[in-house]
Amino acid sequence: MPASLDRMPRLGPLYRAAALRRGVAADPALPDRELTVEAVTVDRAHLAEYDRVCGFRLRDELPATYLHVVAFPLAMALMTAPDFPFPVLGLVHVANRIELLRPLPSSAAFSVSVRADALRPHDRGTQLDIVTTATIDGVPVFTDTSTYLRRTGARSSTASAGSAGSAGSAGSAAEPPAPNAVWRVPRRVGTDYAAVSGDRNPIHTSRVLAKVFGFPRTIAHGMWTKARCLAALEGRLPDSYTVDVAFKTPILLPATVGFTTVAQGGGWDFGVHDGRSGRPHLTGTVR
Repeated sequence: MPASLDRMPRLGPLYRAAALRRGVAADPALPDRELTVEAVTVDRAHLAEYDRVCGFRLRDELPATYLHVVAFPLAMALMTAPDFPFPVLGLVHVANRIELLRPLPSSAAFSVSVRADALRPHDRGTQLDIVTTATIDGVPVFTDTSTYLRRTGARSSTASAGSAGSAGSAGSAAEPPAPNAVWRVPRRVGTDYAAVSGDRNPIHTSRVLAKVFGFPRTIAHGMWTKARCLAALEGRLPDSYTVDVAFKTPILLPATVGFTTVAQGGGWDFGVHDGRSGRPHLTGTVR
């Protein structure tokens, strides 16, 4: 069931709703509703700041990950509504898939829609997808599928919607693969990306509150890590492609990580791992 909004929702009230939400629906079911905002345009100053934080060059075409940030308030509106079955603060973002169907001009007006889909069991709980689509003049140009896990049983760390990689599988120590590049990720990445993305979950910005949720230090947003990987591949990506990532273990800030990429099947396999232990933070493909 479509529901059109005049503008993107304000995040302040949505965060208050997320903080107050408690409990899980007795018989969880996803809302049969798609939220849409028409004629969404890009703020060039915001785009420039996003590019700076994530390592992209400033261009007339949008990075593939940028519309994920643009649509974040719409996703939060859906996920904090009374008929959404789970509290946002109990969800862990475990994977993200972006299908870029054509270059995205920064001058375009987009129709942006968000819906929930594919509620399904998982061996650690329940998974669901938040699907964002964008069109230009009625023509699909972009799809973003974020997979979230609602854990049951053992105590798990908390992650907000949009905080990809905030918590993930434990991962095992391994011999670090030889990196193509070594990145030093400063502590400010957490606060800088929070400011530009709107995802102000304190696990990314407050050392004290990160410890409350089980992290020894603040952690990087998973979608920052994905964007940073695509920035490293800039100039080697086709006009249309699909980029899939799985978020493995959080990057504790500050950090030194290795970025590895291998040409594969006409695209790329890539990953980010801890510079010393070799534990994976993210694995991904471009096809």
